[in-house]
Amino acid sequence: MQQIQYNPLRRLYSTKGSSSKSQAPSSKQPSRPQYASREEMYRARNRSLLMYTSAVIIMGLGVTYASVPLYRMFCAATGFAGTPKVGMGKFEADRLVPIENAKRIKVHFNADTSDALPWSFTPQQKFVSVLPGETSLAFYKAKNTSDKDIIGIATYNVTPDRIAPYFSKVECFCFEEQKLLAGEEVDMPLLFFIDRDVLDDPTCRNLDDVVLSYTFFRARRNSYGHLEPDAPENIVQASQGFDKYEMSPRAEDRKKAETSTPSA
Repeated sequence: MQQIQYNPLRRLYSTKGSSSKSQAPSSKQPSRPQYASREEMYRARNRSLLMYTSAVIIMGLGVTYASVPLYRMFCAATGFAGTPKVGMGKFEADRLVPIENAKRIKVHFNADTSDALPWSFTPQQKFVSVLPGETSLAFYKAKNTSDKDIIGIATYNVTPDRIAPYFSKVECFCFEEQKLLAGEEVDMPLLFFIDRDVLDDPTCRNLDDVVLSYTFFRARRNSYGHLEPDAPENIVQASQGFDKYEMSPRAEDRKKAETSTPSA
């Protein structure tokens, strides 16, 4: 009679093997969408392609229409092409303190008006002498010499260009709606300062004179309801000192050119 020996280790190993197999995670492939026919699959793919293409076109149009205000924001932020900085976080109280031992800078004021605007526009002072870090208040005077109510809008620039990053305006009347009634005369204030960092710029070390120029245009509303100068674009850009720089045409000008070009 054959005796069967009991081995507890064999039972232990067999138990572990079976439990490990039962506890092994099942690797399932992610299920793909099922389509009833090949035509339905192609229809879904075309729908996705149309959505992505439409999103890209809409994004491109948005960037195109926003290019002009973004460009002006860039110029105001960096002082490019003689654009004075506006609201760039340099208005802390400890920075608006005149540097007493520094050389004064003479700021001259210039005023021009478009031929289509029947206004008289003049600065109330020829110049002011300021220290770096010193705030200064100046005034312009505008008068509507016509018998109709007119809305005007002003552009500006400062020369020489190298002083523009340090010429900051706290309050001004530029790029805002200025409506004058028939025969009305108003004073337009300008609060500005030259940042004290100008003393650390070697290109501005021997700078004694600065010219701040304003040009008033008759305003009109474009197709989006926004006010803009009623003058050719090249004249407006020249008034801001941008006439020496090549810029892409506006979106509405490109559309006019496309519609006027005969198709081959």
